[in-house]
Amino acid sequence: MNNQTTVEHRSEREAAVKRTFNGPAHLVYQAWTKPELLKQWWVPKSLGMELLSCEVDARVGGSYRFEFRHGEGTMAFFGKYLEVIPNARLVWTNEESADGPVTTVTFEEKGGKTLLVMSELYPSKEAFDAAMGGAAAAMPESFEQLEALLPSLGK
Repeated sequence: MNNQTTVEHRSEREAAVKRTFNGPAHLVYQAWTKPELLKQWWVPKSLGMELLSCEVDARVGGSYRFEFRHGEGTMAFFGKYLEVIPNARLVWTNEESADGPVTTVTFEEKGGKTLLVMSELYPSKEAFDAAMGGAAAAMPESFEQLEALLPSLGK
């Protein structure tokens, strides 16, 4: 089944990306919290970026750091986990900029499929406007890559 990724603007500071995945919540959750799995789907292949390193300590107070190469330069995304409910919810900060959002991802399983909602709440309308086109624009391709990975993870 081909599931569609949708982007919804919830307010002048928040956007949500939604998709139903053909797999149980625990597998989709693992793909978000295990570095060896994140490396396989997180970066949209069409961007020509390489994920150089991926560190994830998915627990309250734990941190994450992704370092990328794009062209001649590198960049990093990093922050801390504020809330971790296995197979149900992740909340983290995006600390690479003062205008970084708080990201919330929920996993809701129904009939062996998982509705995933990823929302980003920015500190201001200006930060939201500057960033839109960022993660929300890249997620449809990343989510296609995640969907393709899920069958290899088992049941």
